[in-house]
Amino acid sequence: MPKGRKQAYGKQRPSLSIPRRSSSSRSLSASSPTTPLTPKTPADEGIEFFQAQVQPGGSPISVYELRLEADGGPSKELSYIRLPPAYIPYILRVSIQAGSPAARRGVFKTNFPLDGGVFGREKFTKRKLPQDFSKPVQVDLPISHAGAFVYWVEYDGNNGERLKGRSGYFNIDPILKIKARTPILDNDLRVLPPAKGGVLKEHLVNLPLDGLSILTVVSKWMGPLEDWTKHFAEAKDRGYTMLHYTPLQERGESDSPYSIRNQLKYDSSLFGSDLNENTGRARIEEILKIAHDEYGLLSLTDVVLNHTANDSPWLLDHPEAGFSPANSPHLTPALELDSAIIEFSGSLAAKGLPTIVTSDGDVNVLIAAFDKAVRDLNLWQYYVLDAEREKDSVEATLTSGKVEAWSGPIVKNKTVGELADILRAENKILGLGAFASRFGVRADSAVAAGFIQAAFTELKDPKALANAWVKVVDVLNVPLYKEWEDDTNAAIGNVKNRLKYARLDAHGPKLGEITKLNPLVETYFTRLVPTPGADPLVYSLANNGWIWNADPLQNFALLPSKAYLRREVIVWGDCVKLRYGSQPADNPWLWEHMTSYVNSLAQTFDGFRIDNCHSTPLEVGTRMLDAARVVRPDLYICAELFTGNEEMDLEFVRELGINSLIRESGNGWDPKELSRLLYRHGLGKPVGSMDAACMVSQEDIPSPTGKGPVRNAVIIPLNGSHPHALLYDQTHDNESPLDKRSAEDALSTAALVAFSYCAIGSVKGFDDLYPKLLNLVNEKRKYELTDLDEKSGIAKVKRVLNELHLEMVLEGYEEGHVHQEYDYITLHRVHPITQKGYLLVAHTAFSKDRKGRGHVDPAKLRRTRAKFILGASINISSYETPSDPNFLKGLPATLEEMPTVVVPQGLDHEGPYAEIIVPETFPPGSIMLFETQLQEFDASLDEFCASGAQEAFEDVNLVDLNVILHRADVEERDATGGKFGAYVVPGLAAMVYCGLEGWMHPLRHIMRHNDLGHPLCKNLRDGSWALDYVHERMAFQVENFPNLAKPAQWIKERFDRVKATVPNYMRPKYFALVVSEAYKAARRAAIEQCSDFVSSGHDFTQDLALCAIQMHGLVQSASLDPEKPVPSLAAGLPHFTTGWGRCWGRDVFISLSGLFLTTRNFEDAKRHILAFASTLKHGLIPNLLDSVRNPRYNSRDSPWWMLQNIQDHVNTAPGGLSILTESVKRRFPKDDTWVAWDDPRAYAYSSTISEIIQEILQRHAEGINFREYNAGPTLDMQMRDEGFNISIRVDWETGLILGGNKHNCGTWMDKMGESVKAGTKGVPGSPRDGAPIEITGLVKSTLRWLSELSKHGRFPFEGVQAEVNGKKRLVTYKEWSDLIQQSFEKCYYVPENRADDSKYNINSSIVNRRGIYKDVYGSGLDHEWADYQFRCNFPIAMTVAPEMFDEKHALGALNLADQVLRGPLGMKTLDPGDLRYRPNYDNANDSDDPAVAKGLNYHNGPEWGWPLGYFLRPYLYFDTRFGAGRNDPQQTLHYLHTMLLAPRKHVAKDPWRGLPELTNEDGSFCRDSCPTQAWSASTLLDFLADVHRGKVED
Repeated sequence: MPKGRKQAYGKQRPSLSIPRRSSSSRSLSASSPTTPLTPKTPADEGIEFFQAQVQPGGSPISVYELRLEADGGPSKELSYIRLPPAYIPYILRVSIQAGSPAARRGVFKTNFPLDGGVFGREKFTKRKLPQDFSKPVQVDLPISHAGAFVYWVEYDGNNGERLKGRSGYFNIDPILKIKARTPILDNDLRVLPPAKGGVLKEHLVNLPLDGLSILTVVSKWMGPLEDWTKHFAEAKDRGYTMLHYTPLQERGESDSPYSIRNQLKYDSSLFGSDLNENTGRARIEEILKIAHDEYGLLSLTDVVLNHTANDSPWLLDHPEAGFSPANSPHLTPALELDSAIIEFSGSLAAKGLPTIVTSDGDVNVLIAAFDKAVRDLNLWQYYVLDAEREKDSVEATLTSGKVEAWSGPIVKNKTVGELADILRAENKILGLGAFASRFGVRADSAVAAGFIQAAFTELKDPKALANAWVKVVDVLNVPLYKEWEDDTNAAIGNVKNRLKYARLDAHGPKLGEITKLNPLVETYFTRLVPTPGADPLVYSLANNGWIWNADPLQNFALLPSKAYLRREVIVWGDCVKLRYGSQPADNPWLWEHMTSYVNSLAQTFDGFRIDNCHSTPLEVGTRMLDAARVVRPDLYICAELFTGNEEMDLEFVRELGINSLIRESGNGWDPKELSRLLYRHGLGKPVGSMDAACMVSQEDIPSPTGKGPVRNAVIIPLNGSHPHALLYDQTHDNESPLDKRSAEDALSTAALVAFSYCAIGSVKGFDDLYPKLLNLVNEKRKYELTDLDEKSGIAKVKRVLNELHLEMVLEGYEEGHVHQEYDYITLHRVHPITQKGYLLVAHTAFSKDRKGRGHVDPAKLRRTRAKFILGASINISSYETPSDPNFLKGLPATLEEMPTVVVPQGLDHEGPYAEIIVPETFPPGSIMLFETQLQEFDASLDEFCASGAQEAFEDVNLVDLNVILHRADVEERDATGGKFGAYVVPGLAAMVYCGLEGWMHPLRHIMRHNDLGHPLCKNLRDGSWALDYVHERMAFQVENFPNLAKPAQWIKERFDRVKATVPNYMRPKYFALVVSEAYKAARRAAIEQCSDFVSSGHDFTQDLALCAIQMHGLVQSASLDPEKPVPSLAAGLPHFTTGWGRCWGRDVFISLSGLFLTTRNFEDAKRHILAFASTLKHGLIPNLLDSVRNPRYNSRDSPWWMLQNIQDHVNTAPGGLSILTESVKRRFPKDDTWVAWDDPRAYAYSSTISEIIQEILQRHAEGINFREYNAGPTLDMQMRDEGFNISIRVDWETGLILGGNKHNCGTWMDKMGESVKAGTKGVPGSPRDGAPIEITGLVKSTLRWLSELSKHGRFPFEGVQAEVNGKKRLVTYKEWSDLIQQSFEKCYYVPENRADDSKYNINSSIVNRRGIYKDVYGSGLDHEWADYQFRCNFPIAMTVAPEMFDEKHALGALNLADQVLRGPLGMKTLDPGDLRYRPNYDNANDSDDPAVAKGLNYHNGPEWGWPLGYFLRPYLYFDTRFGAGRNDPQQTLHYLHTMLLAPRKHVAKDPWRGLPELTNEDGSFCRDSCPTQAWSASTLLDFLADVHRGKVED
């Protein structure tokens, strides 16, 4: 860390007063005012950095993006975020989807000091979330220093209450610095001697946590400090970068380093004399400085928070620091039991019982006697109620009359068992489970008396009632006696198991003779005697230990744990468990003392290992580490956790800010499991990883502080983190390789661990081949310094491995590959840019019996050169433990170096390769190390693949982008004459798109997670087919799309270079890089051609806008021009893409506004308007266009949708009014005669759009009656003959347009029955003849608009000629509009109150639901009920003609639709309360059920996507004017945007990147639906555009 920073936090410093300098003089005046100077904190420095000017040539700032869930919390994947050290301050960007609940007046809070100053656990800074619904919601946080930080979002709930979202955590790695070292290998790959290789340089380098190589040393085996430099030299020469010191504090009577007698004083053995606290600390700091400066070694020590030595003198003054029966009364019976064990142990000889255990029989004899002794304690009295006492107290209370009347549940006539249950449920039994004293369990006598009186009303005599109470007490006691019996049996069983282990088992400590001083089992309490007669309940303190499978969040010394009573603790008799409470106020002296201890360590050491972390209360750990980080912000924290599951591990890691979790390679029980551990903890990233190359983006960002310059930044999405690993080959408290596997395995395991891309650790005994685990308590010998000589075990090779580990981390060899085959494990480390690597081949030695080479296949390294560096095996001459009274020694062994292994080069059909062949002599434990280099690799390939995309795609238009990005299979085959279709990856379904979006769906997952096992990656490794396909399909279509030439060439050039220079295993990376860059450039090109609403909008807006490109493209079989193919809008993919099924009038004009007008694609919108306008016939436009060759006129609503679009075009397009004067040639003659498109009578005359509009209105005013051309099965094989008759009229009493008959479908709900079996062939599924409400709204909108245009002379007509009351006259647009206005509510509204029915046109007898608007007005007589169906069509009318609606009625109906009709992705098409409601559509259903056969329920319940937008728009309009949002529009906006969360998620996750046509019940998948539909996306864009335009404030 920087010295200034370290000094500022080294200790508390007083404020300094400095004289203020005059601007004109350098002299100081004694009378000058003074200003306190406070040292800058790292947070202050970070703020200064962002506010300072950008340095020329500086690197981009890193921005790590954390995307939160809708509730403001992290996803499970992001619940733990590990961020890199802040060598240079960077930004944490927190983003959340606009409209998420947590964004509602959301405030992001964190205890990271964003505004500067010192970190405080309970000191929070906040940032308000932006409230713009049209833009990304994000806040940028300046990150400048290490630590563990919590965050959450506070926001407004639905009822105005303030809610707190789920908390998340981000941990920032510390900055560690060590002296740089020279390389360990020379240019010829020879290992350099210590004088030349791994030599310290003068300058410091930043050391990532992965670069740590930690050696654990036990200080008492190192000797006094004056000898330590020799140990430093040995550790440095072996390549270590940090020493882990077991605790150096004064040790207790056991001499265990972890039994600390005085936390503030260092052990006198370190100095040769007893030094005071300050002097001792100064000496330690001095020697550690030498280690750092002269040997390049950082320092790590254990911090022991959970216990103190049993002879700590301060316990006499502060017994409250431990758990005793005085402060934890539930320990009282446990103490009695513990004392009984001691007394029993001292009485064995007198009782003739064995004192030395030599057999299982001895154990059984002792336990039988012990069982009786325990039961004689009568500990059941701590559990149960005293029946006699209860009887007497209740009788006395009844006699005195001081009874508390029972007010609980009825107890009369209950059995005594039921009465007992009631007392328990009502918590009327005091002291249950407290175990505080004998017969401490009782009932309040007044309560008990009242209870028994209420239960036994027939009894009046106090004695009789008291006897009745005793019967209840007896029942209460039954489970309590059982609990005592269970606990007693558990205690006796645990004592037996411990006795057997400690005295008899071969691997136990063999404790010897049982005496009072050496009792049966270890004692659970330390008994202090400060003065004669001191209270043993105060001074008997519980010892610490551990429990199998314990809940780490439960303190086993506190209730409800009975661990001490049940003897479940594996106890450390030399350690007293500390009792902190939950906060400093609970035990002030202890907190102060231990905080001083922690702060002292933080000032002295670079890092902590938290001892017994899983048993350290979280609140203690967090507060202590917070204090330590104030002293040393860049404190490194590691810990070993035994929580039993990864989720619990994460909780400790997140909250404590643990930087590394200790992992043990010894936990791998065979080579396969070891390889899994290496992959899990030490792989880094797989070779060929994509995330760094493909997932980042660049942008210019403003300063996160609000002040300072704009900076270029690299945006890096966060994926969540696994806890960082500190992987040990052996820890100081684990068995040796000889015990666990074989001694030879030390070499292979050491090499594999050293090749792991994580922090690594070892112990001196592992390197020196100690045969056994050393006893920290009893071992008194010293380490033997063996340096790198013949007696140093594997140290010579360990030196090379450790130095290479450091070099690989510092240089960025972050990619790896692990391969296990039989007993062999190969680990390959590769640099992702240079493709240089190091390959390790290790022959593991799990078995002591195997000595041969074993079987392993040669390894082929494609397009790679490999050079031998070294090879070695270990030859151990004896496995007997060396005997030396003074020094710890390893097994006698020789490290045998291998001769050079020549790596042959080969060539096969896949190209050149290097072949690694294991020599015939390669016994278990052997290793080989090679340098590798990808041959003919272009180091500039990454840059080349990522460059030039924007220029290559700069000329493409939106139709070009349809080819580049999308194209469903059937479209592609149509457009290319069958040459190309969707690419098929074996093992996957065919890509849904032929364009880049098709590839991006699997690639998004692959790139984010580096999932190189994905079937697509296998396909890419197997061949270059996908690479060729991507550009060849584009190049093939250049004739029709000239602008594709540059993108196709750009892709081809890159893939050609990839094929020429990259081995097959690297193809997935470069395929992803090229495709993702092309995709980003294409997407950028699309967005830049859109409106500001889109280009500045959030992801959802842009994703929906891209649906316009999905749908609008050029195919050969469908067109807006009968003479030649021109681009047209598809209704949905993949079902409505080609031929007659592509372009539908209704779908086009429902979709045009959102997909084209909001995105500013006005020209293509106009082309569709003009094309359909040219087809006007009978006053209608076709629903099925069929390339204008064979249009079909059976749609009553289509012309009105077109007129609405013309109106919208006029109102939004620049110079939009000019479209009214555009002239179009008419497809059909004036007399509506059907003629072929190439008949001379076709296109014989022209009309302006104004005239087209007028003709539509005039023809409707006159009435429309015709029979469809070519009526019959050829036109529609499902329809009955009557259905081909089209009839439309205006009711001049109401102004409403009515039409259709019960045999046809004239609106979007157009499902025609097809089932002969069910008798529904030719029967409409949703009859809507009459005046459908959406048509009425569209007509009203048109009339209102034309009235205004005509009034201002902008439209050449005033109205229509109509026969009204028998007279033909001019009906102005306004008059017609007013008619509808006057009649609308009366005709359509169904009042909430039946009493109001007379005010409306209502048949009360068939009303199903009230407070709604009818779906239709004037249905046929045999289906009049259809009028009263509650459907999703009325909001359409509200959107286009809100003036028709009574605002109160409108809000009521909308709220009802919200509750009844709205689904996750759309609107139910029918009220679930309707008898015809069938929510699941299956067109293949050929049952005899007429309601669903052949999908007749298409519009009778399934949830359609497009009506959702038309629900949101009027809700926004009416609620912000007349409803809850009137005073607070934000409330409405937030509520409506929560409805978009499901569609937003769907678009982001679905391979089609769109919204479906429909879903089944509750948003479930419908297989017959188009997965992406034009109008589903369009109407949501319309809503978002309304929000963007500020419709709320209109």
